[in-house]
Amino acid sequence: MLATPPDFDVLIVGAGISGIGMAAHMTMKAPHHSYAIVERRENLGGTWDLFRYPGIRSDSDMHTLGYDFEPWRHEKSIADAPAILDYLNKIVDERGIRENIRFGHKVISADFREDEARWHVEMELDDGSRTRLTANFLYLGSGYYDYDEPHDAGFELDDFEGQVIHPQFWPEDLDYAGKKVVVIGSGATAVTIVPSMADKAAKVTMLQRTPTWMFARPAKDRIANFLRKVLPDSVAYAITRFKNIRMQDYAFKTARNKPQKVKDALYKGIEKALGPGYDRDAFTPPYNPWEQRLCLVPDDDLFEAMKAGKADVVTGHIDKFEANGVRLKSGELLEADIIVTATGLKLAIAGKIAISVNGEAVDFSQRYYYKGCMYSNLPNLAVVFGYINASWTLRADINSDYVCRVLKEMRARGADIANPVLTPEMEANIEEEDIFAGFSSGYLARAKDINPKNATEYPWRLNQEYVLDRKRMANDPVADGILTFTRAGANAQAPEEQLEAAE
Repeated sequence: MLATPPDFDVLIVGAGISGIGMAAHMTMKAPHHSYAIVERRENLGGTWDLFRYPGIRSDSDMHTLGYDFEPWRHEKSIADAPAILDYLNKIVDERGIRENIRFGHKVISADFREDEARWHVEMELDDGSRTRLTANFLYLGSGYYDYDEPHDAGFELDDFEGQVIHPQFWPEDLDYAGKKVVVIGSGATAVTIVPSMADKAAKVTMLQRTPTWMFARPAKDRIANFLRKVLPDSVAYAITRFKNIRMQDYAFKTARNKPQKVKDALYKGIEKALGPGYDRDAFTPPYNPWEQRLCLVPDDDLFEAMKAGKADVVTGHIDKFEANGVRLKSGELLEADIIVTATGLKLAIAGKIAISVNGEAVDFSQRYYYKGCMYSNLPNLAVVFGYINASWTLRADINSDYVCRVLKEMRARGADIANPVLTPEMEANIEEEDIFAGFSSGYLARAKDINPKNATEYPWRLNQEYVLDRKRMANDPVADGILTFTRAGANAQAPEEQLEAAE
C-alpha cells in the first residue's frame, strides 16, 4: 500500500438511488472503508428530485424499486416522487450517510493513475471554481441519461404562439388551468403527465406517432398491505419483494415466448377500463410486448380521464406546428395553448465524465461490460445501469453488494487495484451481441454507438436476468481468474500474476 492514502477509499458519484444504495451497503458490509458521495445538485434523489412534472411517480412497484435492506412501508406501491424522496431521506439520515454527501459538486473528469492506485477527480462547484479529490475506487451512480439536455426530436416550433415545455425542465409556476394541452409522446412520461394535467386543463391530448403497450394495475398492493398488518415489516417486505420479482420475471418471459397471450391479456385489461368500443388501434404498437418497456397505468388513471372526456389519445404524424396547435399530416389540427414534448431521454455514459487512465481517455464503446458492473481493463471503477425489463434498484443492490465483496478481497490481499483483465487472446474468442438485443426503444437505439460492447456469454455482458444475476454476483468467487488483484505500479495481465489473499 502507498504511504500516503487517498482522500477516500471510495468516491461515489451521484446521490440518487444508486449512490445512496452503495453508501448504505458500504456502511453494512465494508464499514472499515471510507467513502464520500459527490452530487452536482443541491438535493439528493437524482431523478426523483430533477423531474417536477405533474404526477411524477415510479413506473415500477416500490417493493422492487426499493432497496433489499430497507422495507417500503407506504400504502401505495406505485409511489409519487415526494414519497420516494421521503424514503431516501429516511435512509440517509438513519444510516449516517448525509454527513458524507457533498452537494454542488459536479464531476468533470477522473483520471486513474496506476502508479498511485488512485483516481484524481476534478469537480466544478456552484460558483464555477474547481476542486479535486482522490480515491482508490470510483463508483458511478450517476444514472444513464443526460441531465443537461433531453433528446431533441427536431421539431420546428417557431410558429407556435403558445408555451413549449419539456418534462425534464418543468417550470414550477406553470398555470395550465382551463387550457388545451398537447403532450407529444406515448412513453411512461406522457402516460403519467396526461391524466395528471387532465384535472385542471380544459383538455389534454396525447399525440403519439406509434402506440405503446399499456397495462393497468392498482397503485396499492393489497397483499403487501395485508402482510404488513400481520407480520414484521422486514418479513412482509421480503415476501412481497419475492412475489413481485417472480411476477416480473414470469411476465417478461411469457411476453418473449408467448407474445400473443400477453397481447390478449393487455387488450382485455384496456377493454375492462374503456369498454368494448375502445379504439384498439390506438393501443396496438408495431412490436411485441416487452420489446419496449410496458407503460404502467396505475388505478386506470389515464383511462378514467379518457372516459370523462378530459383526455384523449391521437395517433398520427406531425406535419407542422401552427400558431394555435399541431397540424397532422392527415390534415387534422390539434389545438393547443401548451405543448409538452415528452419525446424521450438522451442517454449518457459515465455521467458524461471525462474518464481516463494514466492520462489516456477511455472510450467506453471499445470496452466490454464485466458482470454488468465493471468494464474490461478499467481498474477500480464500477457503475450501475439498471435493468430494462425490471426495476432499476435490483441491479443497484447486487452491484453494490458485489463491489463491497471486491473491496474486502482487495484488503485481504493487500491489493490496491482490482482490474477485470481482458487479454487480446480472450477478446478474439468473444462472440459479440447487441447490448440491447431484443429491445427496440428509441432512446436505446440512439445510444448504441456510445455504449460498451456486450458478449453473448457471462461475464462480459450486461445481462437482463435479475434472478440469475443475483445468484452469480452473490455466490461466484470474486477471484474468478479474470478480476486481477495487484499493488500500485504492478501490471498483472494473467491470473498467475495476481496477489494471493492473506491467510
